[in-house]
Amino acid sequence: MALKDKVALVTGSASGIGEQCARKLAAEGASVVIADLNLDNAERVAQDIARGGAKAIAVAMDVTSEEAVDAGIAETLNRLGGLDVLVSNAGIQIVNRIEDYAFADWKKMMAIHLDGAFLTTKAAIKHMYASGKGGSIIYMGSVHSHEASQLKSAYVAAKHGLLGLARVVAKEGGPRGVRANVVCPGFVRTPLVDKQIPEQAKALGISEQEVVKNVMLKDTVDGAFTTVGDVADTVAFLAGFESSALTGQSIVVSHGWYMQ
Repeated sequence: MALKDKVALVTGSASGIGEQCARKLAAEGASVVIADLNLDNAERVAQDIARGGAKAIAVAMDVTSEEAVDAGIAETLNRLGGLDVLVSNAGIQIVNRIEDYAFADWKKMMAIHLDGAFLTTKAAIKHMYASGKGGSIIYMGSVHSHEASQLKSAYVAAKHGLLGLARVVAKEGGPRGVRANVVCPGFVRTPLVDKQIPEQAKALGISEQEVVKNVMLKDTVDGAFTTVGDVADTVAFLAGFESSALTGQSIVVSHGWYMQ
């Protein structure tokens, strides 16, 4: 078990993709930190993981606040003794046509996706360097890190930005044993995506069934959604892949929607 005795912190892990990633990392032997804005839900997930025999703690973390991020990392180090894996997963979605896109919504998207990735990286990487063991930093990108879709100007811009950040972290961190990669899922049927279906149907003037078939799944090879399990398996693989042979890369998990 490559992740045995490792400590992994996952942001936005009180639900959805982040929760499944944390559960998978715990199943692979890691001690996990459920870092989320919703501390009650984070504690629920951590307690459930702990009942299964893994070590898990919950920390409150607003990834847009440097003070909150630094405090969460410090709590992780104090309680678990180190940090080997960071999964920067926290994210939201706001869809609208660009001419109607509120600047406040744009800034909120950038703050959570990009500021959050930067702040957690900045805090975590110092300790990965100091430990002398290096570590793995994994960003939750999207097929939209490579492709564009209507109504998603801020999301696409932010997810493209994560590729650049990961590549710089890979270059800077490589000599000190820190790897950085981006996991790029296709559409995953989470509450975040369920919320988008009626929003896109209204904005595009089509039915919800058409959104699913002709927008979300049109270019997949099998007409299937990516699952949270698909994404978590990929995150665990990257977290446990200790060679710098695989760094600065984006791994697309999309049922063939995007092929690179």
